[in-house]
Amino acid sequence: MGRLPALRVITANVNGIRAAHRRGGLEWLAAEKADVICLQEVRATRAQLDEALTESPLANWHVAHAEAPEKGRAGVAVLTKKEPVDVRDRFRQAAINDQGRWIEVDVDTSAGPVTVASVYVHSGEAGTPKQDAKYAFLEGMDLRLRALTRRADKDGVQALVCGDWNIAHQEVDIKNWKGNLKSAGFLPEERAYLDRWFSGSWRDLGREFGGEGPGPYSWWSWRGQAFDNDAGWRIDYHAATPALADRAKKVVIGRAPSYAERWSDHAPVTVDFA
Repeated sequence: MGRLPALRVITANVNGIRAAHRRGGLEWLAAEKADVICLQEVRATRAQLDEALTESPLANWHVAHAEAPEKGRAGVAVLTKKEPVDVRDRFRQAAINDQGRWIEVDVDTSAGPVTVASVYVHSGEAGTPKQDAKYAFLEGMDLRLRALTRRADKDGVQALVCGDWNIAHQEVDIKNWKGNLKSAGFLPEERAYLDRWFSGSWRDLGREFGGEGPGPYSWWSWRGQAFDNDAGWRIDYHAATPALADRAKKVVIGRAPSYAERWSDHAPVTVDFA
């Protein structure tokens, strides 16, 4: 038997926790034996989230949850096997508050103290107020990432920011990049944020372990033949501060074997750290 990782973290946009539960998604997540699970698009009240978890193998996990103000929309959570040292869902960076799109926990691990954030960036819509809201959130996210890097440098608390960022960074991260140059999720102004972060204090573990591309992708539309033709987008990220990134040993995208076996339109992404 191989040596167990010091820390295993999964990020998964569940496309509705109750729907994912009905489709077997919570059983899949539990079977992967992670230490931390970051969820996006929970789309549930805390009572509804607890009910779904209680009926699953994740019933005894600790839950940190940020609910969206609109019922049935957004919502993020972090599940941990051990009780976290701290939980935060409100920040000085006001643009990311009260939207059900950012929550973070501090956990003690054999790899040292780590802050893990679950993030769900707006999907946006080019040329509309929805896109303005996305840019406002990205500005707040930029400030929070800077704060986390300062903390890592000063106090040694490394950080891992996981989730559905709804941005494909480069051409290798989206199958039909030519047809989406003017679409939300692949606009130059959106991708510039990732250019800044990944050329600075953050490392994109999915790309580091995914090779030169194209792909591997993490999202495929439910419609048409997108999944069968692997016409996807890589929009689910694990971004780590450098010292933690150096400990990363493996990244796996849990693409379902077939369309019928999907429990979300996203595939979960797992990272193992030594």
